[in-house]
Amino acid sequence: MKKYIHIIAFFTLSIMIVSCGSDEKKAVVNTTPAINVKVSKVGVNNNNPFLSVSGKIQASKSAELSTRIMGFVKNVHVNVGDKVSENQLLVSINNSDLQAKKAQVNAGITQAKTAFINAEKNYNRFKNLLESNSVTQKEMDDMTANYQMAKAGLEVANQQKNEIDAQFKYSNITAPFSGIVTSKNIKKGDMANPGMTLISIENPTNFEVLAMVPESEIAHIQKETEVTVLVKSINKTLQGKVTEISTSAKNTGGQYLVKIKLEKTPANILSGMFSTIQFPVERKATSEMVLIPMDAIVKKGQLTGIYTVSESKTALLRWLRLGKTYGNEVEVLSGLNVDESYIVSAEGKLFNGAKISLQ
Repeated sequence: MKKYIHIIAFFTLSIMIVSCGSDEKKAVVNTTPAINVKVSKVGVNNNNPFLSVSGKIQASKSAELSTRIMGFVKNVHVNVGDKVSENQLLVSINNSDLQAKKAQVNAGITQAKTAFINAEKNYNRFKNLLESNSVTQKEMDDMTANYQMAKAGLEVANQQKNEIDAQFKYSNITAPFSGIVTSKNIKKGDMANPGMTLISIENPTNFEVLAMVPESEIAHIQKETEVTVLVKSINKTLQGKVTEISTSAKNTGGQYLVKIKLEKTPANILSGMFSTIQFPVERKATSEMVLIPMDAIVKKGQLTGIYTVSESKTALLRWLRLGKTYGNEVEVLSGLNVDESYIVSAEGKLFNGAKISLQ
């Protein structure tokens, strides 16, 4: 019996010790200094400050090079991604047929020159004879016609040479400007056909955006208007200016082409990237729009959130679902309500539960 009493007393004492330890832990006070923060209240915007349309980035200077002759490709001197300079040889096409034609044309020029020289001598001789009445006017007219025909024959031969020389240029495809090779659609041994794109190049120095604007909005777009271009793939916001506005949507299904020139493009921007263009055209929103500054957003992996203020004056990280970006602000679809406060900036590193002091 005494043995059981001792066991019960032991467990009672253990429980009391644990309880005392628990009380001591509860009594610990957080003595870390508060982080000074600036807060702002969520506002409501009933106006969408931008007209947003989709667009595609392209180099301002680009070219698709083809040939006007048919022939086998002797060699392709460049690869995709190579930097090329103006007039650099890119593709060589077999021109043996042209060589044969050039030889024929050169022979024709020699023959036409000989005929012209003889006709010119005879013409001048008969001209002198006519002055001394040694030949008739009919004979002079015949000699004049012969001279004119010989002169025309030489001109035809020279023009044929010019035509052959022009065709030779299409057998050696050169770069029209300095740039980068973006595509190569031919290889050695392939047959090149007239009009077929062989090489594409572009100059990556300047870029522009092609946007399609619906007919209901095109009247609001003006040339020289400054716009914001959002490129999500590289997480960049660029500035641009409207340079061209199409006046016809005949072949674009009611969409009008608008061209925007980009300013100060980053090095990692590439032709073909999709973007969102925001024109500064206000319109009435269908529902209340919550906008917060991009600088206040917290990113952790694929998640985005914002620090809010708890009732006990501590930082509380709240995850958000975001919508469209408007300049330096982003739309909050869920996770933050109207008139709630959020932390705009802090003088230290924030974390969940961090003590804060409102400035």
